[in-house]
Amino acid sequence: MRRSEFLRAVEDEFGPRAIALMDDLVLSAVGGRTASEALRSGVPPRDIWTALCEETDVPAERRYGVGRLEPRRH
Repeated sequence: MRRSEFLRAVEDEFGPRAIALMDDLVLSAVGGRTASEALRSGVPPRDIWTALCEETDVPAERRYGVGRLEPRRH
């Protein structure tokens, strides 16, 4: 997951509260940092996305592939 995909996924999933979640919600899975801090620290966006989804109880079916411009084809 690239940074741009991560940011799009956060916006798609959380809408108007995306920025507040990125800046305020502390995620223990990425070292007790917010998503914004973790991004700046070089944590892989996929790891941050997973931590954010787990912390906010995003259903599993909405976690994979979110943020892609087009669905992944097998």
